[in-house]
Amino acid sequence: MAKRPHGPLTGLRVIEMVGIGPCPFAAMMLADMGADVIRIDRKPDPLAPNPYPTLGTKYDVMARGRRSLALDVKHPRARQLLLDLVTKADALVEGFRPGVMERLGLGPDLCMERNPRLVYGRVTGWGQTGPLAPAAGHDLNYVALSGMLHAMGDADRPPSPPLNLVGDFGGGGMMLAFGVVCAMLEARISGRGQVVDAAMTDGAALLGSMMYGLRAHGSWSAARGANFIDGGAPFYATYACADGKFIAVGAIEPQFYARLLALTGASDPAFARQWDRDDWPALKERFAALFATRPRGAWCALLEGTDVCFAPVLDMDEAPRHPHNAARKTFVDVDGVTQPAPAPRFSRTPGQAGMVAAPGQDGAAILADWGWTEDAIATLRRDNIV
Repeated sequence: MAKRPHGPLTGLRVIEMVGIGPCPFAAMMLADMGADVIRIDRKPDPLAPNPYPTLGTKYDVMARGRRSLALDVKHPRARQLLLDLVTKADALVEGFRPGVMERLGLGPDLCMERNPRLVYGRVTGWGQTGPLAPAAGHDLNYVALSGMLHAMGDADRPPSPPLNLVGDFGGGGMMLAFGVVCAMLEARISGRGQVVDAAMTDGAALLGSMMYGLRAHGSWSAARGANFIDGGAPFYATYACADGKFIAVGAIEPQFYARLLALTGASDPAFARQWDRDDWPALKERFAALFATRPRGAWCALLEGTDVCFAPVLDMDEAPRHPHNAARKTFVDVDGVTQPAPAPRFSRTPGQAGMVAAPGQDGAAILADWGWTEDAIATLRRDNIV
């Protein structure tokens, strides 16, 4: 897989210790933007079943755009090779439990001793420190601890899992990518690297900054489904249509709400009391009855593209085909797999979604690009190190 000569991070070299969840998402973001990200895959074991059948295939979207070097990092020579790669890297990212990399002899102290400019990015659920740091967990647990999960879902039901967008990817992977880029920028000035500790509990809490501010102000209820953007308000909610499909309405501001009433013909005086919270349950029922009278397509024809703040609720098959997404090329096709395009957009140095490498397929090419001689590579291959 050839390196791409474009993107705002072109010229930066990153080593990714392959795992699942937030770390590959962060590495994907860096690779999308042009960084030369090298995946350190485990050497395939033909006797060990793969618990994640999409990994290492073209369907492993979060692995796109990187080359792969397969190593058994428990082998001393493979570990030494990785440390040699570290001396040539700008950053290393990993998503293992605290202490795993140290036990492998690849912890930040040793790596940064070899390369003082190295940025060592770490993403975990609970963080590198704290009483829960060594414990197992998943996205749902980390979002729960941040205070954000309690605010999600209907008032009369338990909190709803928000997929794994808030913890793994928003609070974890994106924060790791942001932190690593920040630290690499600083290293260019100071000449010194540092450790980036991205915890999903911290990141999920940070994503809730606005809600914490509203809560302190007294304008956010601790009750689920009682606030203006948590589904409690009739003007900020999803509704079922006559055909069983759904629409999303977000007419918060009074001028947008007035437009919603005008276009839908909601003339009952009760609709005018937009911010009377005592009326919200009854108004939601009235809106639900109104939107149930027409299929989704009819509501789209009437409301989409207006200042009502409206959108159809699309499934993952429909979203890539929507005219707005198609016009912006929000989704791309890579090797027959439809997937989200890199974001954000850059006017001069655009990112690009690359192919997915099979584990270990690029070992010799990587080493040649990073300065190893043909003889040295041949020796490593003969000894089954790569």
